[in-house]
Amino acid sequence: ILAQAVLAQVLFGFASGRQPQPLRRGAPSLRVMADEAKPEDKDNFDVGPLSVLQKCVKDNSQVLINCRNNRKILARVKAFDRHSNMVLENVREMWTEIPHGGKKKAKPVNKDRFISKLFLRGDSVILVLRNPK
Repeated sequence: ILAQAVLAQVLFGFASGRQPQPLRRGAPSLRVMADEAKPEDKDNFDVGPLSVLQKCVKDNSQVLINCRNNRKILARVKAFDRHSNMVLENVREMWTEIPHGGKKKAKPVNKDRFISKLFLRGDSVILVLRNPK
């Protein structure tokens, strides 16, 4: 029994406090890839989907944001985080309203408003498009 315990320690690393790892075949699992990710890469937005926002902050260019309340926001991004929370300036919010009057066929009315500074919570963001100008 003692020889089996020593063999298990050598083969599986129980003595070092490590948990035994199953044999991996094929592509590495997401868990392995997450373990190998470096902590400094966590907030590196130069690559990936958040790179669009990073470029807009550097260039001070406009973005068009589609929100969950079916409104569109055209603004300049001053800051953002990994949750897509954003600090925006020179914001133009646009939406369409259908009047509920006495008429049967009321035409939709496009409305907009200007907001100088705005904090947008990331869970309301659906899509972010960079203005090519």
